[in-house]
Amino acid sequence: MPKTSTHKLVISAMLMAVGMILPFFTGQIQHIGNMLLPMHLPVFLCAFICGWQYAAAVGVALPLLRSVSFGMPLLFPNAIAMALELAAYGAVTGLIYRAIGKRSLPAVYASMIPAMIVGRIVWGLSQFCLLGIKGTDFSWQAFTAGALTTAIPGIVLQLILVPATIGIINAKRCDANESGK
Repeated sequence: MPKTSTHKLVISAMLMAVGMILPFFTGQIQHIGNMLLPMHLPVFLCAFICGWQYAAAVGVALPLLRSVSFGMPLLFPNAIAMALELAAYGAVTGLIYRAIGKRSLPAVYASMIPAMIVGRIVWGLSQFCLLGIKGTDFSWQAFTAGALTTAIPGIVLQLILVPATIGIINAKRCDANESGK
């Protein structure tokens, strides 16, 4: 794992670039492109690799920068609500992972699952407040559709790809440590 703040900053920037580009690939899949939640993946990875502070920063910046650069997601209310949601994912995941201290597959899931719950609650509250400012209702049905029903493919993808990627990174780190002895 990165040891210096410069190294963490470079990895965070790289993950931010991945988050900017990934929606172009998933958006080509007509029916499930948006349901795959492509910007969430680099934020989760950043939390595990660089820590909660970097992941929260990437989470806030990524949807806002993508909105300003490419017009998607729409800045108000989607990108703003998503920025708060992804910041929550990054912060909660990174804080729990650090608190557990053990680098294992159960630790990855124990960090991700509460973060997913908190992030979706933050998204729902953000949408409720932002749409309230606009004078539009945000119903319970809209929340469950946006946070759960349509997000199921993305949630499954996150629960498969992120732990697998972190497992590979941790295995490589262990191999590097053993060969350096």
